[in-house]
Formats: sequence, structure tokens, C-alpha cells
Amino acid sequence: MAAQSALARAFDSDLWWSFKRSPVTVVSAIVALACILGAVLAPWIAPHNPFDLASLNLIDAFKPPAWTGDGDATYPLGTDDQGRDVLSAIMYGARVSLLVGICAVLFATILGIAIGLVAGYVGGTVDSVLMRIADIQLTFPSILIALLIDGIVRAALPREVHDRVALFVVIFAIGISAWPAFARTVRGSTLVERNKEYVLAARVIGVSPLRIMASHVLPNVLGPVLVIATLGLGGAILTEATLSFLGVGVPPTQPSLGTLIRIGNDFLFSGEWWITIFPGVALIAMVLSVNLLGDWLRDALNPKLR
Repeated sequence: MAAQSALARAFDSDLWWSFKRSPVTVVSAIVALACILGAVLAPWIAPHNPFDLASLNLIDAFKPPAWTGDGDATYPLGTDDQGRDVLSAIMYGARVSLLVGICAVLFATILGIAIGLVAGYVGGTVDSVLMRIADIQLTFPSILIALLIDGIVRAALPREVHDRVALFVVIFAIGISAWPAFARTVRGSTLVERNKEYVLAARVIGVSPLRIMASHVLPNVLGPVLVIATLGLGGAILTEATLSFLGVGVPPTQPSLGTLIRIGNDFLFSGEWWITIFPGVALIAMVLSVNLLGDWLRDALNPKLR
């Protein structure tokens, strides 16, 4: 009963009204949902398992898409140099791209919120030090920070463990480069909230600063954070794709969309265009739909635009 009531309130909210009156947002949501479901359900709905070596046949390599004259209906988007189905590889690769993007944004969000709350609530020297660190990091492109962290880890760890930790390194590298945007936003909102009456009242009755930040201030600063996280997801996916394209991202045994694009790029000018074009289109569709949803959410949560 409570779930039905909550659902009814959601469909009667201003947010839902704003969503359904924007055709671009509706289409973006459908595309994003299709990408997510295709990635999550890949083991069950993909035509083939592209990473099952026993099922691969080099005779099937470089087959063009099914609608061309030499195509095969078994491989709707063709095959790559190893005979792997491109459609199945895209679905499995999207799983890795989404996993890295979501985990990196989640890590950056948690770290940024914690630093922003402390900086904004405590103020003084702590605020100055934390924000100067954020300012310094913002002067470096995120891709350079990710490359630096990846290089340090590769130099510090034995070669045989590189592939096992590559996924975690990429998530950490992307997340650690994205936290300043969250921290600065939360810090600005916290500076406003800490002087409001409900926070002052909590101080008077002896509530601890940690509880005030977690229970009173945090719920009131999550709106902008949600928007930044949505927009940051597309950027994180692109950063991971860039790293994988450069050969320093996820290992070849766990290829993402960036890895598939890099593999296909070697055959682009020899006529096998589908190996790189289709993963590229999938990456564009995923990132563009997420970014458009983030733009809508930013406008929908902005009271000045209502």
C-alpha cells in the first residue's frame, strides 16, 4: 500500500510532469534504459558469448553486417578479426564501461561529499587547505591524472598482477580525478545551510557536528550532487574509453567499448569498418543519452526555471 502511494505521488510530481513534456528527455531515457538493460542482461540475451574461446572460429572472422551481400544473419553486426560477434561484444563491453563509470562516479561522489561537508561546516584553515588541494587538482586534466596513477601502479606492482587489478585502478584513477567538482558544490551549499536556524538549533541542544552534517546538512545539499553525478557518469565512461583506447585501461580479457574501438581501429582503413564503427556508435548513444538526462535533471531541479 505504501509503495502504491509513493508511486502515485511520483507520477503526480513536478519532476514527472517535466519529464513527460520533454520528447528529447523521453527518448534519451529510452536509449539509456536500452543500453543499461542490454549490458546487464548480456549473458542471457546476447546472440553469442564473444569470450568463450571454444565457440570461436577464425573462419568466421571479418564477416560484414548481415544486411550486406556477404553478411550472415547469425552475426547481425558482423564479426571482428577473431570471429567474435560484434553485437555480443558491444553488449559485454558496455557492461564493463557502465561498471567502471558507475563505480568511479560513486567513489568520487562519496569522497567529494565528505570533503565538501567538512570544508563548508568547519571552515577556517581546514576549508582553505581542502579547497586549495581541489583547486590544484582542477588544473590537471582528468585523463593525465588517470594516466599518472595507472603508470605509478604498473611500476609498483609485479607484471603478473596488472590484469587482476587493472579494473580497480581505472575506477580509482577516474574517481580520484573527479571529486573536486562534488566537493566544491557541497562546500558551497554547506556554507549556506550551516547558518540556518535548524542547524543553529541542533548546535544549541548539543548535537555533535558529525551528526549535524550527516543528518541535517547532507539531505539539503544532495540535489546539486545528483545532477553532477548524472553528468559525471557520461564523462567517466568517456574517460575509461579513452584510457582503454590508449591501451592503459581495462585488460583485453575484460574489454570495454574503448577497447573494442581500439581493436577495430587497426582494421578501419582495410575495409572492415564495422568493427570500430558500431562500438563507437554504442558509446556515443550511451554517453549522449546520459548527458541529456543530466541536462534535464539540472533544469528540472532548478527552482528558478520552474
